[in-house]
Amino acid sequence: MLAAIVATSAAALLAAPTAGILGHRALKRSRNASLMKIDSPNGIDERSFVRIGGIDQWISVRGEDLANPVVLELHGGPGASTAIFGPRTRSWEKHFTIVRWDMRGTLKTLGHNGADGQGEMTFDRIYADAIEVTDHIRTRLGVDKVVLLGLSYGSAFGLRLARAFPEHYSAYVGTDQNIHDSGRDNSVHEALLARLRATKKHKELAAVEALDTDKHRWTTRERAMHAKLLATTDPLTLDTMKKVVMGSLWLSPLHSLRELGHFAKGMSFSEQVTAGTSGFDDWADGTEFKIPFFLFQGEKDVLTSPDLARRFFDDVQAPVKDFALIDDCSHFAAFRRPERFLELMLAHVRPVIVADESAAAGI
Repeated sequence: MLAAIVATSAAALLAAPTAGILGHRALKRSRNASLMKIDSPNGIDERSFVRIGGIDQWISVRGEDLANPVVLELHGGPGASTAIFGPRTRSWEKHFTIVRWDMRGTLKTLGHNGADGQGEMTFDRIYADAIEVTDHIRTRLGVDKVVLLGLSYGSAFGLRLARAFPEHYSAYVGTDQNIHDSGRDNSVHEALLARLRATKKHKELAAVEALDTDKHRWTTRERAMHAKLLATTDPLTLDTMKKVVMGSLWLSPLHSLRELGHFAKGMSFSEQVTAGTSGFDDWADGTEFKIPFFLFQGEKDVLTSPDLARRFFDDVQAPVKDFALIDDCSHFAAFRRPERFLELMLAHVRPVIVADESAAAGI
């Protein structure tokens, strides 16, 4: 959804590398690599390609104690790997085993196989991959269930997996939660028009006003253009994209300079997947979940409306549910304020999971 701004930022970074900038980057990456070391007796740090859906897909498994609950992240974008945030979320790994997966069309999976080696790039194909990744992780780590963490576009997969396979997931957590309502809610679009009018961006305003009133008829490029403007017209979101997203990619010890380009290319390449969700209706698909259900949303998110997320949450029926806003955050709230997100996970999610595991074990 944000491929254009990511591509622009990545191009600027790649165009700028002088000896001083590269030296600063090398120092920061070295420090981040030291920060990310896991040497606890029962810890795990595995990074490898796994055969999923007929192609090699990159999966990382990290945590300080394998006895901790396992969290499977479903990244957004589509095509926006969360592995770049490793140093920012290092504290999460003290309490959870974090699984990060570059979906087909994304960063390391894209770079390893090439664009022609990604296979079918559809929502249904990646959904099937997610089922396979879940089974792989459950087998590899010897656990019955994992926490499902849906981030932004990844939350569209997350809701459907949580509904369909409650036996595989101990809880669902959504952040930057996408709620699809078949186009009924128009508040995000209207807010964009208001920002464009207020800032007198006449060219961009004309492009948005020219879009079909039926969102289902938008092309992939029109959806991408709309998402780019949502982000770039909001100062908080734009600041987060530059400092948190691109800053994390630039200083990631797991990613080379070449992979900065793969990140941007992956988001552009993966835009085609969004065609598969344009007609989704989460209310029609069902608001009953058989597992604990949590939404932690940025209070100022201009891409995935916290009000719409709250309305859906209010209709959800689940054994346990909770909703919280993350203050002073727009999109990418979990990564802009990773310690606050961890506090919410520890206060609301982990106790429920641990209690359920103890009950299942007869303790």
